[in-house]
Amino acid sequence: MNVVGISNELSALLKGSNVKVQLSVPQLVEKVLNRNEGLLTSTGAVRATTGKYTGRSPKDKFIVEEESVKDKIDWGSVNQPISEESFTKLYNKVLNFLKEKEEVFVFKGFAGADKKYQLPIQVINEYAWHNLFAHQLFIRPTEEELVDHESEFTVISAPTFKADPKVDGTNSETFIIVSFEQRVVLIGGTEYAGEMKKSIFSVMNYLLPENGILSMHCSANVGREGDVALFFGLSGTGKTTLSADNNRRLIGDDEHGWSANGVFNIEGGCYAKCISLSKEKEPQIYDAIRFGSVLENVVVDDETRVADYDDGSLTENTRAAYPIQAIDNIVDPSIAGHPNAIVFLTADAFGVLPPIAKLTKEQAMYHFLSGYTSKLAGTERGITSPQATFSTCFGSPFLPLAATRYAEMLGEKIDEHNAKVFLVNTGWTGGEYGTGSRMKLAYTRAMVQAALEGELNNVETVKDEIFGLDIPSHVPGVPDDVLQPVKTWSDKEAYYAKANELAGKFRENFKKFSNVPSEIEEKGGPTAK
Repeated sequence: MNVVGISNELSALLKGSNVKVQLSVPQLVEKVLNRNEGLLTSTGAVRATTGKYTGRSPKDKFIVEEESVKDKIDWGSVNQPISEESFTKLYNKVLNFLKEKEEVFVFKGFAGADKKYQLPIQVINEYAWHNLFAHQLFIRPTEEELVDHESEFTVISAPTFKADPKVDGTNSETFIIVSFEQRVVLIGGTEYAGEMKKSIFSVMNYLLPENGILSMHCSANVGREGDVALFFGLSGTGKTTLSADNNRRLIGDDEHGWSANGVFNIEGGCYAKCISLSKEKEPQIYDAIRFGSVLENVVVDDETRVADYDDGSLTENTRAAYPIQAIDNIVDPSIAGHPNAIVFLTADAFGVLPPIAKLTKEQAMYHFLSGYTSKLAGTERGITSPQATFSTCFGSPFLPLAATRYAEMLGEKIDEHNAKVFLVNTGWTGGEYGTGSRMKLAYTRAMVQAALEGELNNVETVKDEIFGLDIPSHVPGVPDDVLQPVKTWSDKEAYYAKANELAGKFRENFKKFSNVPSEIEEKGGPTAK
């Protein structure tokens, strides 16, 4: 089926009497409750559960192998190909399935806060609570914008439609398929709302670089003087905690583009983890969970309807979705200038990376491509000691193009705007996990503050002999000995053994980047031992 055929089928669905377009938040909340999709909590938020799928399904994610994109996509285990024929058949099945539903919900909005680079989107949902999620996570149009809104990408989500792998060419009952030619994301077999958010991010990770814009999996904030900072980091590294700063305004907490004009948020909301959430530790997130917000897989008391954020019995991946305007200290619209500082966060459970280090451009590109952090013993079955984890560009599941494309763009941006780059270890000091201790948050905050305020730009440094990193000799508010990992270990031989072990893992992981200029590894990576 060609583009016209696809468009005609979609138009027929959208003209159906069962289709509800652009319902307000109160209307959607009513629908959720009347349809028994969720319940109302004590703060007015909607709580929904997602069954057996409480996270993304990366093995069920595909990109349609189309002529215009097949030579650009970085095919592999992340970007799995599916044929145009399989996609078209499944697409028609899903549309026919939705036509028979009593109600279907449509949200029209945007991805990308900078209007020059905005992608008009529409999200078609079987569930009202999914449509409420889309309303809160994507950028909402004004009444004037809605009149002229013409969607350039469509997300279709039908959670109760289950694929037949033998017939449909999928790996399971679940599927998340992106067609760049048809401009469609097709989702089925999973109720996890995060698939919609991350699918559009994956789409933007293809479209933005094609227009010379670096797309990034990072949080961003801006200081009182207009200075912009980016925070890259995998789960558990402190990205959300450190970017939420009372002295700086939040641009966004997860997805951004960096254009010739500066940085802009791709989203209109936040999708925050809320396991162990408390008002004391994260007051901004806690207070944002109110009427219109969506709680996903959070345990709620049957009688009081009070959320128990410490209960991970459904999943540790409990989530809260809310518009960014629910946070007080923000930039609105979510646009700012070029970054002055870039922070790569890692939680090194080996306890050998310095708590802060200044990076050269080559080191920045090396550590960006590496995307290192640690999985800890006890977080997954079978893990009995810290495991090095590498996620390319701090977001490999969402990158349709070759990783080097993003790294090269980052290197060019660093050069062009003289951005200072820092590696910050929020993990262990004085020994590895189980022996040493977690870096004090107060020290990390002091180091990040010094980095963002330019206090480390010209400070004296010491060269790390294994990782080649420039470690500041002094940071206000941090004991000097804490800055150099070797000085925090009582057993120096154990330190060198563990440091060389981690350096070896970096080198082994970097072998997969066969087309990276040799100078990136030579000047950016650990010293060979």
